[in-house]
Amino acid sequence: MWDSFWDFIWYTVVIFIFVAYLMMLFWIIADLFRDRDLSGWWKAVWMVFLIFVPWVTALVYLIARGPGMSRRAEATRVEMQQQSDDYIRSVAGKSSAEQIADAKSLLDTGVIDEQEYAALKAKALR
Repeated sequence: MWDSFWDFIWYTVVIFIFVAYLMMLFWIIADLFRDRDLSGWWKAVWMVFLIFVPWVTALVYLIARGPGMSRRAEATRVEMQQQSDDYIRSVAGKSSAEQIADAKSLLDTGVIDEQEYAALKAKALR
């Protein structure tokens, strides 16, 4: 199959270009569906051209709609980061200061003694 080292290099380059094209194609299709300003008909036109003239259409799309594509990707990233931060905050529970304040109120009411308060405080500060 591979007669020489240069055939291997050529196959590697071709595979790299094909994978890069597939990634670009999926990014463009995802951006088409993410774009709320573009009507359904224009999305269909872009899809038809992506099917029949893929390389030229991908290049034209990146030149014509690249800045908007970048803004939509950034907005999606910011939204996902915000959702991730909200989830982490909900799972993490109370802050150290809140835990110490709760332990102090338990100590003041007499529910726990001084040793238990110290243990809770040390745990909260870790």
